[in-house]
Amino acid sequence: MAGDAQTFSWALLPFHFWSAVYFLFGGVVGSFLNVCIYRMPRDLSLAHPPSHCPHCKYAIPFYLNVPLVTWVMLRGRCKNCGAPISVRYLLVELLTGLVFLACWLRFGRTGDDFAVTAMLAFSFCMFLAGLIVATFIDMEHYIIPDEITYGGAVLGAGLSLALPALHGVETHAAGLREGLIGAAVGAGLVYGVLRLGKLLFGRQQIQLPGESCVVFTETALHLPDQVIPYEELFYRRTDTISFRARRLELIDRSYWDVVVKLSPEALKIGAHEFTPESVVHLEALTSELTVPREAMGLGDVKFMAAIGAFLGWEGAVFALLASSVLGAAGGMTALLLRHRASSRIPYGPYLAAAAVLWLFGRHFFMGWLVAP
Repeated sequence: MAGDAQTFSWALLPFHFWSAVYFLFGGVVGSFLNVCIYRMPRDLSLAHPPSHCPHCKYAIPFYLNVPLVTWVMLRGRCKNCGAPISVRYLLVELLTGLVFLACWLRFGRTGDDFAVTAMLAFSFCMFLAGLIVATFIDMEHYIIPDEITYGGAVLGAGLSLALPALHGVETHAAGLREGLIGAAVGAGLVYGVLRLGKLLFGRQQIQLPGESCVVFTETALHLPDQVIPYEELFYRRTDTISFRARRLELIDRSYWDVVVKLSPEALKIGAHEFTPESVVHLEALTSELTVPREAMGLGDVKFMAAIGAFLGWEGAVFALLASSVLGAAGGMTALLLRHRASSRIPYGPYLAAAAVLWLFGRHFFMGWLVAP
C-alpha cells in the first residue's frame, strides 16, 4: 500500500474526471465573476460585505450560494424578500463553467507532461474569466476596469515567463519576450486605430431635447442622460467642446446667447477667455453640442495589451481584424433591430469574441492564412 501511495499521480485519473472538475470549478469562479461584474464599475469592495440581495440586503448564507443550483432552486428570486434576481447570474456561472470545460478539452491533451498541460488549460481559463468580466461590464457601463486591463496584461506577462508553453516556446525568456511583444503590438495597433479615427471622425454632434441644461464640473461633462469624463473627450490638447448657449451661468457671472469653446488649455466664452482650472462649475442651456469623438477608447487599448500578452502578437493582430468584422456585423444588426444608429457601442465584447476565436481556432486560421 505504501508503495502504491508513493506512485500515485493525478495524471492517472480519467481525463473526463478532470473535465467535470473544470466545469464545476468554472461554476464557482463564475459566481465570483458575478461579484466582479456588479461591484467593479461601482468601485465597491470585492470582499466586503459578503454576498447579499441588492434589494433587501439579506446576507446570503453559504447553502444558498451554490453556483448553478441556487438560482434554479429559488426560481430566480431572493429567499428573503422574493425580489427577482437577474438571470445574468445564472448565465455567467454556466458560461464560465462551459468555457473552463472547453479549455480543458482543448488544451488538456496538448502534451505528455500532465502538470504543464493542466497549468496551460488553467492559465487560459483565467484569461477567459477576464474576458467574461470585461464583456459584461463594457456592455452595461461602457468601461473596462483597469483591474482587468492592466491586471490582465501583468498576469499574461507573468504567466508567459512562468509557462513558456503559453506561446508554444521552450524557454522562460522566450515566453516572456512573446508576451511582452504581444502586449505591445496589441496596444500599439488599437492606439493607432484610435489616433486615425480621431483624424477622420474626430467630431460628433450631440442633439439635446429642447434646450437642456448641461453642467461642466471639474472632472466631467454632465448631459441629461449621461456623464462623460473629460478623459474620454480630451486626448489631444487641441480637442474642443463647442456649443451656443442661450444662457450660461458661472459661479460669479452670467452670459446670454454666447458661443462657448472648451479645450484642455482654454475656456472661451464669447470674447472672454479663462483657464479651465479657474472655472470649477459651469451650467448652460443649449440644444446641441459638438464634442471630440474617438473610434475607440483608451480602455480598448489597455484591453488589447492584456489580450496580446496571453495570445502573442499573431493573436493580437487577428483579434483586431476579426473584431472589426464582428463589430460591423453587430452594428448593422443593432441598426436593423432598433431602426436607428446608436452613438455608443461597446467594442470590448467584439475584441473578447475575436480573442476566443483565435484561442480555440488558431491552427485552423493559421492553416487558412498560409494555405497555397
